[in-house]
Amino acid sequence: MGVNVSVVAVDAGNSKTDVALIGADGTVLSTARGGGFQPPYVGVEAALDVLAGALDEAFAALPGPVGSVGSVGHVSACLANADLPVEEAELAEALEARGWGTSVQVRNDTFAILRAGVDEPRGVAVVCGAGINCVGMVPDGRTARFPAIGRISGDWGGGAGLAEEALWFAARAEDGRGEPTELARVLPGHFGLDSMYALIEALHRGTIPLTRRHELTPVLFATAVAGDPVAGALVERLAQEVVAMASVALTRLGLLEEEAPVLLGGSVLAARHPQLNDRIAELLAARAPKAVVRVVSEPPVLGAALLGLDVTGAAPEVHRRLRAQYA
Repeated sequence: MGVNVSVVAVDAGNSKTDVALIGADGTVLSTARGGGFQPPYVGVEAALDVLAGALDEAFAALPGPVGSVGSVGHVSACLANADLPVEEAELAEALEARGWGTSVQVRNDTFAILRAGVDEPRGVAVVCGAGINCVGMVPDGRTARFPAIGRISGDWGGGAGLAEEALWFAARAEDGRGEPTELARVLPGHFGLDSMYALIEALHRGTIPLTRRHELTPVLFATAVAGDPVAGALVERLAQEVVAMASVALTRLGLLEEEAPVLLGGSVLAARHPQLNDRIAELLAARAPKAVVRVVSEPPVLGAALLGLDVTGAAPEVHRRLRAQYA
């Protein structure tokens, strides 16, 4: 007799991939971590090769050999860059071709954050990291979601978007096209520069990599806390965007008038900036008075595993046993 894996749980983000192999009783048999999942940049097959590396490591760490053909069950993969249902379907087909399990379900990685934070598949999650996204689900299988692929899909916010907005206002403040703001001083100061012109030149010419723009998001929040009206208005707008997404998702699922969890995740919201998170709670209380707001602290791979157990029809005690191992 060998080890039987009921669920292969995958949470694959842009920067890292987490894998967990789950037994039929909810026991975490092994885990592994790999690199980021970026099919738009490297292609689907190369991105799946990254997942394969993490899976190989997880299977190698099992306490015994895999039992037999078919003893690896459902693959529950929550993947970054699976933003549209058509992309989920394409990635599911590619995963099925790898033969990693007897069945496959692919979801956007935001669903993993939502499922990790609720005891049943019911509620709404808003994630604000590099970008912004929102999903919702109810036990009958209905979901609410947004394309969440940038400004062309109506999105505003996320760490990268906030940094760009801050730079825009700071540049215009320095050259006289816009209103004064402390951002014109503190943004270049973060990089040891004395002017926005110097920062613009450094970003444009690559002296400071564009990828470092995310460092400016905490600077924006600190400037808002210090009372700068321009920075404060950007934080206020982000709070309004989060609440707009959450309240629309609640409405689509018929949860607006009943007690339902609204979970906040991603690096920006998980930082628990009081000016942002408290304002989100205040605004949401007006739009959805029965919503219960909290920041998700559970790892997303737990959510991927729970989604897998939902598909396999595992008993409630199996779900509880799995969750207890991530407490």
